[in-house]
Amino acid sequence: MAKLTIDAERCKGCGLCVANCPKKLLQIAKDKINSKGHCPAEITDMSACVGCASCALICPDCVITVER
Repeated sequence: MAKLTIDAERCKGCGLCVANCPKKLLQIAKDKINSKGHCPAEITDMSACVGCASCALICPDCVITVER
């Protein structure tokens, strides 16, 4: 099982990872705001993540880490 970690404090909520997740497991948080005023991305179901790392590869700020 893959483990996906998002550094919410550095995430600017651009949505590129959300758009590129083939399993549609990522979303922009509606109830969280980081210190920079952005709503970060979050994973909805870690157990369904296949560890493809599409989200990490597309992230312009390198805030996503995928471990298998």
